[in-house]
Amino acid sequence: MSTRIVFALIAGLCPAAMYAQDKLTAAEIIDRAQAAYYSPGSDMKARVVMELINADGKKRTRVLTMLRKSIPGGREQRYFLYFHEPGDVRRTAFLVWKYPEKDDDRWIFIPAVNMTRRIAARDSRSSFVGSDFSYEDVSGRDVGADSHALLREERLGDSSCYVVQSTPKAAADFSRKLSWIDKTSWLPLKEEYYDAQNQLARLFTAGKVETIDAGGKTYPTVVKRTMKNVQSGHRTEVVFESITYDVGIAADVFTERSLQQAPEKWIR
Repeated sequence: MSTRIVFALIAGLCPAAMYAQDKLTAAEIIDRAQAAYYSPGSDMKARVVMELINADGKKRTRVLTMLRKSIPGGREQRYFLYFHEPGDVRRTAFLVWKYPEKDDDRWIFIPAVNMTRRIAARDSRSSFVGSDFSYEDVSGRDVGADSHALLREERLGDSSCYVVQSTPKAAADFSRKLSWIDKTSWLPLKEEYYDAQNQLARLFTAGKVETIDAGGKTYPTVVKRTMKNVQSGHRTEVVFESITYDVGIAADVFTERSLQQAPEKWIR
């Protein structure tokens, strides 16, 4: 009996052996990570505390409410962010209509001039309200915007991770990104962004992960996350508090009208 036939018979008796021949692709790993990080539950509400910290340790704190809704029947999403503090950004609001495989629609309401401004797709990688996160980081980057390669599997702290390299297919503000994806929760635990000179430019770390219960369902969630500009030493630390999932946020919350007339029920 040939070696190939023997192997086939063993595989037929052993599902694990069959699975070993059908591993996830790098793109599938990133897709799962995006879903775990950006899409748990049908919707989400959280209070977010954002600290902008310069290289000398001086802090600026911003407090906001984040709302998110996934549109049934597809992979579209809506985001609404409303700033409470400090005074110079109070009532600033940010709206995203996220689409798969095409540019998202983004708007920002600037209360100082009582104006709603459309954010162009080319500006999606610019700084989100002065932080080290970009507008794109808030709602996620399309998996299809990059080419992905699985480099290795390794441990990061107590977690077993896939390490995936993502390379933009079109011009971007990074030349490549390395992601450490937890094999159990599928959450990204670390990301390294490299510039055109292949120097490390930004570093994302998931500082704390908690499992949030929502009516019998549980969702692993990064409740503390940091983005650091490695070259300047500036960093932004974000803490998610009072997180609730599947709370029934109405679709009409995520409209341009809400930018100027914030939905009080949901931002308190």
